[in-house]
Amino acid sequence: MAGIEGGGTLSEVYQSARKLLLRARDGIERLERFESSVSGADSPELSFAVKKDISQIHSLCADMDRLWRSIPAKSQRDLWKRKVEQVAEEADSLKDSLDKYSMRNQKRMLEAKERAELLGRANGESAHVLRIFDEEAQAMQSVRNSSRMLKESFETGTAILSKYAEQRDRLKRAQRKALDILNTVGLSNTVLRLIERRNRVDSWIKYVGMVSTVFIVYFFWKWTR
Repeated sequence: MAGIEGGGTLSEVYQSARKLLLRARDGIERLERFESSVSGADSPELSFAVKKDISQIHSLCADMDRLWRSIPAKSQRDLWKRKVEQVAEEADSLKDSLDKYSMRNQKRMLEAKERAELLGRANGESAHVLRIFDEEAQAMQSVRNSSRMLKESFETGTAILSKYAEQRDRLKRAQRKALDILNTVGLSNTVLRLIERRNRVDSWIKYVGMVSTVFIVYFFWKWTR
């Protein structure tokens, strides 16, 4: 933005100040639009140009204050006094808006710097935390592996004991069957011995009967003769 030099009549200086006011107000509106955008972009060149225009307005207000005081007619002095004061007030308002914008911009830049620093530290701390998590994950995996091995060992031992129990039951059943067989065999042997003894007795009775019959027949035959 090109500056407008002071000088000339009061009316010319006033028109120059009004043009600068319009240009400065437009510049601040543009800065605020930049600020409200998603990116929050800043325009240092525009900020500097607005600041320069406001400074020049104040300089023109000083010139106009000197000029209106030299007007002979009181009514004209009062009129120009109010016009100059209005221009000065508008310039002060624009300056306040620019100062507030600059403060917000500085705050935004400071917050961005702090976020960047925090992000940098967070990245370093994140690496440390991730390393800790990795170590803890490895430890947990080792515990899970140990637990799985213990569980498998327990299941294997349980299966072995179960097989031993089954074998013991089978052995008991076989033992009972063997005892039953032995008992049966023992009873059969007793019966056989009794039968054999009865057969021997029957044989002796038969033989004795035969011999007795022979003697009786012989004696009867002898007696009848």
